[in-house]
Amino acid sequence: MTEPKIALVTGASRGIGLSISQMLVGIGYTVYGLSRNPQNCKFTHELFHLMACDLSNSKEIDQFIISFPEIKNISLLIHNAGLAYFAPVEELSSEKIREMVSLHITAPMLLTSAFTRSLKQNNGRIVFIGSVSGKEISPWGNVYASLKAGIHHYARELFAELRKFGVKVHLIIPDITKTDFYNHLNFEPDEDPKSYLLPDQIASVIKDLVLNDQGWVVPEIQISPELFKLKRKKQN
Repeated sequence: MTEPKIALVTGASRGIGLSISQMLVGIGYTVYGLSRNPQNCKFTHELFHLMACDLSNSKEIDQFIISFPEIKNISLLIHNAGLAYFAPVEELSSEKIREMVSLHITAPMLLTSAFTRSLKQNNGRIVFIGSVSGKEISPWGNVYASLKAGIHHYARELFAELRKFGVKVHLIIPDITKTDFYNHLNFEPDEDPKSYLLPDQIASVIKDLVLNDQGWVVPEIQISPELFKLKRKKQN
């Protein structure tokens, strides 16, 4: 009997996380997804189990870890959840800073720590969805970009540590991707389809990594659209 393929995807109800979840279901994974607002997701499938968890709240993370039914069988952990507030540093409230730190740094570290023993036993894999902002100077992205740079380094540290135990770690660094990430920002991707990525394209890269297991590992991939174009939103 074939062992079940169990994946956990954070931020799974929309955007890149939803596309990754749909892709994994398509190749036979049972996907457990975490989302702050799972009721907003319209996608349903017998292999897709979306659960409510506010990943900016460490107590909710602890409770999820305790209650997660497949902790011993998990073989794929995908850290995707994220949000950004862009503003001059003195205009970022303490609440927004704490929320971003908790979501981008604390949550993936807590989940990774909780699941690594099982991932070692199952020759598993961890995928981090980073951001090109973590590699560049980002106007008004002082906190967000710094946190992404931090989680990039955490992924690289884990790659070096866990490869000794058969756990593969990948850092995926997307450039501008057309999602509702930009809904509350004052800029967005240009209309030119060559100037942005689509969530399904990110999912396709992960599919190749998961399926093409040939004894070597690609630890880091940056994906960029052909053109660089952004536009400022019109002020009402």
